[in-house]
Amino acid sequence: MENIYSPKQIEGKIQQHWAENKVFKAVVDSNKEKFYCLSMFPYPSGRLHMGHVRNYTIGDVISRFQRMNGKNVMQPMGWDAFGLPAENAAIKNKVAPAGWTVENIAYMRNQLQQLGFGVDWDRELATCEPEYYRWEQWFFTRLVEKGMAYKKNSAVNWCPHDQTVLANEQVHDGCCWRCDTKVERKQINQWFIRITDYAEELINELDNLDGWPESVRTMQRNWIGRSKGIEMSFDLESGEGSVDVYTTRPDTVMGVSYVAVAAQHPIALEASKTNEALATFIEDCKTTTTSEADMATMEKKGVNTGVMVIHPLTGKTVPVFAANFVLMDYGTGAVMAVPAHDQRDFEFAHKYGIEIKQSIKPATDDVEIDLTVEAFTEKGVCVNSAPLSELDGLDFDKAFGVIAAKLKELGKGQVQVNYRLRDWGVSRQRYWGAPIPMVNLENGEQVCAKEFPVKLPTDVIMDGINSPIKGNAEFENTTYDGQPATRDTDTFDTFMESSWYYARYCSPQYDQGMVDPKEANYWLPVDQYIGGIEHATMHLLYFRFFHKLLRDEGLVQGDEPCKRLLTQGMVLAETFVRKNPGGSKDYFGEDAVNIEKDEKGKVISATLKETGETLELGGMVKMSKSKNNGVDPQELINLYGADTARLYTMFAAPPEQALEWREDGVNGSYKFLQRLWRITTEFLELGEAAELDVKSLNKAQKDVRRKTHETIEKVTDSYAEKYAYNTAIAAVMELLNTVNKFDAKDGQDLAVVKEALESAILMLSPIVPHITYELWELLGKTESVVDARWPAVDKGALVKDSLLYIVQVNGKLRAKIEVDASLSKDQIQELAFADENVKSFVEGKDIKKVIVVPNKLVNIVAV
Repeated sequence: MENIYSPKQIEGKIQQHWAENKVFKAVVDSNKEKFYCLSMFPYPSGRLHMGHVRNYTIGDVISRFQRMNGKNVMQPMGWDAFGLPAENAAIKNKVAPAGWTVENIAYMRNQLQQLGFGVDWDRELATCEPEYYRWEQWFFTRLVEKGMAYKKNSAVNWCPHDQTVLANEQVHDGCCWRCDTKVERKQINQWFIRITDYAEELINELDNLDGWPESVRTMQRNWIGRSKGIEMSFDLESGEGSVDVYTTRPDTVMGVSYVAVAAQHPIALEASKTNEALATFIEDCKTTTTSEADMATMEKKGVNTGVMVIHPLTGKTVPVFAANFVLMDYGTGAVMAVPAHDQRDFEFAHKYGIEIKQSIKPATDDVEIDLTVEAFTEKGVCVNSAPLSELDGLDFDKAFGVIAAKLKELGKGQVQVNYRLRDWGVSRQRYWGAPIPMVNLENGEQVCAKEFPVKLPTDVIMDGINSPIKGNAEFENTTYDGQPATRDTDTFDTFMESSWYYARYCSPQYDQGMVDPKEANYWLPVDQYIGGIEHATMHLLYFRFFHKLLRDEGLVQGDEPCKRLLTQGMVLAETFVRKNPGGSKDYFGEDAVNIEKDEKGKVISATLKETGETLELGGMVKMSKSKNNGVDPQELINLYGADTARLYTMFAAPPEQALEWREDGVNGSYKFLQRLWRITTEFLELGEAAELDVKSLNKAQKDVRRKTHETIEKVTDSYAEKYAYNTAIAAVMELLNTVNKFDAKDGQDLAVVKEALESAILMLSPIVPHITYELWELLGKTESVVDARWPAVDKGALVKDSLLYIVQVNGKLRAKIEVDASLSKDQIQELAFADENVKSFVEGKDIKKVIVVPNKLVNIVAV
């Protein structure tokens, strides 16, 4: 029998067996409890990275464990195939995105299969396939018809060179991240979906998602941003309208000294016609960032519009300023400014010489404030409230009620619940995406397409600037009810595709609708979802929202798309940096560096192999191409095998924590698998084991069996409840140590060892499925390990015949005694006093107290 572990000889043939026999094909079975395990699908970038390996290994371990516990498991895989990266790669490589994407999918699929994931490949989908996005297009037209999707002008970051909208994160120092062109703020017509209609439900149901991390729920709660405040009107002094503002601090309203409006607010635009400084300011704001982080720290600028408005409670006039810290897309595009009680308003007022009026003081006299230095922003009690003097002395809640009632009486305001959440803009001006299925008629009307899919042309030439479907007559020109018409040339935000793929996995080949009701009602909701926490307020929010849209269309059941969410940590690796004179940095991979480590394996210095120059240690950071610290999973598989890669990613850290990549840790994982192989094959050489007879076991045999079932109990808990695969692996390692030390000869010796090895193999099989598959067969099992049941704990095996007690005298350890488990407290106490060492410390002393802690300790107090 071969005693040497050779992953190359076993992994390929096992994977082939799984594929040919469709071992992981998921089929509806109403007689079995289902378990739908889903990992966020990958973007087909061309090669897997270690983040992929970790993410999908976690999902596979969960899936295999649930299968072994009798569940009917579905674990699908697909490709988030649309998006700008494919366009960039296509431009760089001078190819069309479609061909590049298909090639990448083929390569990455092969890599995933080499890792042995138990995926039902018959359910594979790619979002760039017309068979997929046709239903997304159909569903969008349903939303349009219901008024849930609409088109409006909206301010965006616009790159005039690339002719596309940019997210705030794609604007660097006011310039396009890709071509460095100065970005403009531009009003364009875009499609939106009314996610705000579901804001209340989205925030309320977070309390029901107890299987989701609290951190994700908190992030979504803050992102949705429910607030209760008052919307009030400041009438224009001219009598020609009003400025509406919303505030969550109406208690400060008596301190309003100006109103600030966005540069694009109608009042500012109208005033700019006769105000050159204001017109210049509005033009400058077109290239100003709109990210909240930048706006919080940037210099506050503005221009007096010359317009005056009337305070709704005091009747006094206050000026209106156009300000760069107010956005037209947030709220009403106008805010009431209270410099004494808002730091942003304070800075602006100081800069432009605007009055600072105190209307709130601290609730207690021991708090000192200085409004010449900074605003007092805490809640307190009202002061200086004339002519509404009844406010003086009231706290926030009482003042809120009085002000709300007064404004309602005057017809100038009302209580309102607002949300920070804005409607979801789904239009993109790029090419590689699903076409928006709308048609423009000659009379200017826009209507929904009637036939799907509206196919995206794939045989195109990318020039790096314009979308190849804009100005493409073959794509744009169409007919509607026999009349000439043109297609919408925008494409969907790729979050659209990733918001409903989980439901399409239930029936990816179904051609009668978006989902097959029978399959969807059986498999949904997702039982376990795995992905990065960086998606908390984008994908994971749209994912929840889209499910509610599908529910309300009658396509799925239930209020939420998934029960449990696991957010895995990043994979980190050491970085080696050379700082250049100009301030730039070069990063070098480990293969180009000589590394010195301390006795604990920590890197303490590094030099460049080629020149010998000393490099700086950049620390452990997320693996990336830009930092040159990535590890190629393919090289890892080729060198050590898939099981080593899987074992290391599960053993190095708990799934939710960051994993620090250590080469010695990989070697350690490989050596453990070699040891597992050796222990099992050496056991088989000892001969046939007897049938286990638990009643005839001696003490040593019982000890081995007890360790086996203690391990099963601990590992089961680690798998089922805690995702603590690292502790599960450590427990199995301890069990194998026990087996290795046990001198098994024949009969019941071999029987308890066989039980221990079989249990260890079963417990490791979700993590290292190839080696355990082979060893299970070598142990003579006819049923495949993937179809075996999870080992059960024999409670009887956990009962100890004897117990180890610590004996302390006056709190200090004086002896360890092993006693029969059936003895009483008095008998245990008697044995403790009989120990020779204990006798020497209590002899001639007065015994004040004896405490016997069951199964643990005897403590003697002697003076």
